[in-house]
Amino acid sequence: MLCTREGLEPKRVNANTAPRKGPVLETPRLTLRPLQAGDAASLAVLASDIGVARMTSLMPHPFPRSAAERVIDHVGASDFARQVAFAVDGEDGDLTGIVALDMKNGPAPELGFWLGRAHWGKGYATEAVTAALDWVKDEWGKRYVIAGHFADNPSAAEVLIKAGFLYTGEVQSVASRARGGAEVPTRMMVWLA
Repeated sequence: MLCTREGLEPKRVNANTAPRKGPVLETPRLTLRPLQAGDAASLAVLASDIGVARMTSLMPHPFPRSAAERVIDHVGASDFARQVAFAVDGEDGDLTGIVALDMKNGPAPELGFWLGRAHWGKGYATEAVTAALDWVKDEWGKRYVIAGHFADNPSAAEVLIKAGFLYTGEVQSVASRARGGAEVPTRMMVWLA
């Protein structure tokens, strides 16, 4: 069962840094919470894996700690009514990846997600994406979410299908920073509540 604790403080990830407030979601195995300054080192390690980075559009490779800090600062300054990025903590409480929703391209939020390689194949991505979709429906009142996956990433396709996404038939070319800016065929999908 999904629990939303809007505005409550998430777990403190660094004793020297005040935690950021924001939505906290709990699933049977995961906690989705605001990114914290103390997440920078773990985020940099997870995102530095080329196997992770090359399946995203915006993540550079290599991904130094300074890039992680910039991402955390950007997300921390965002308006929860238009953009949210959840740190996904696994069963052990460690950061496993990110799920983000962004309304920058119109009235429908766009969903993006990634997990560190050590967390692949455990069903975490589907669980986290499903929780984020429930949240966007309940909190933002959205009944329509878009997403895309690189055509050479069948695992992302499986996660999106399991979460209820359907293919639109549209294929876009999307640049991947980790692939040197190469345009990658991206299969577009939609989720309807």
